[in-house]
Amino acid sequence: MCSSVLSSSAVMDAKAVQTLNLPGLTRPEKFVTRTGCSFTRPAKPEKLQMTRRRVVLACSYNNVPASILESEGHKFPLEEELILKNRSQQIQPYLNGRCVYVVGMMGSGKTTVGKIMSQALSYSFCDCDTLIEEEVDGHSVADIFKLYGESFFRDKETEALNKLSLMNKLVISTGGGAVVRPINWKYMHKGVSVWLDVPVEALAKRIAAVGTGSRPLLHDEAGDAYTAALMRLSALFEERGEFYANANARVSLENIAIKLGRRDASDLSPTDIAIEALEQIGNFLKAEDGGYAR
Repeated sequence: MCSSVLSSSAVMDAKAVQTLNLPGLTRPEKFVTRTGCSFTRPAKPEKLQMTRRRVVLACSYNNVPASILESEGHKFPLEEELILKNRSQQIQPYLNGRCVYVVGMMGSGKTTVGKIMSQALSYSFCDCDTLIEEEVDGHSVADIFKLYGESFFRDKETEALNKLSLMNKLVISTGGGAVVRPINWKYMHKGVSVWLDVPVEALAKRIAAVGTGSRPLLHDEAGDAYTAALMRLSALFEERGEFYANANARVSLENIAIKLGRRDASDLSPTDIAIEALEQIGNFLKAEDGGYAR
């Protein structure tokens, strides 16, 4: 039982940060982020290949083709690094190597936050959309939609999630529409899922700022970029909101902003969100193991 082991996160974080004032503090070992993932079967037996800036790990699970995982370091301020490490240490024994699936609307930061979480947990990271692109001759998601249609893409997405569900110690960023198919939840519930719940207004600002070129479901909207994105995202959320709620843990950016005294969700950093995501996963694991409900 873990109710007595997983104590208050805030107290534990405070204790971790207090060590900043101790003389002779040694900076914790840098986390490592694994980015990119494919299911191409290698011609030679699986092996670990290492270079100075890149790590390529070839691994296979039963009948699943080898997965290629690339690693890159990401630096955090020491205080944030200690909090992330504290959060991850609390939940790792109860996560027990299960994959973490990050779900949410397009533009919610699933990839960025997922990479930070993978570092903290010493997991590998896989972007499901990138995996599908590699599977379909390197075509972008937008091109796959254009050339083959959304149904073809969704079928590839389900195939990818099926394969990933047989693996361990991955943080997986999923596509915004992956939650709609019940079969996808069957695969994702073999691990732990976390929903990044971002207000649609904040999503529309983000997407309007970078453009909609890589967002095939937003291409046909008329009007200025923000208004068009807001209208389409609002409609998509109406269709998908109930499916996102199937996730084991929910991370509300509005709630984080209130807790941290920020003006709104746009003032939050990806690390703020990752820290909250790890806390909410911990709350789910407590309830799963017989502790208090989240």
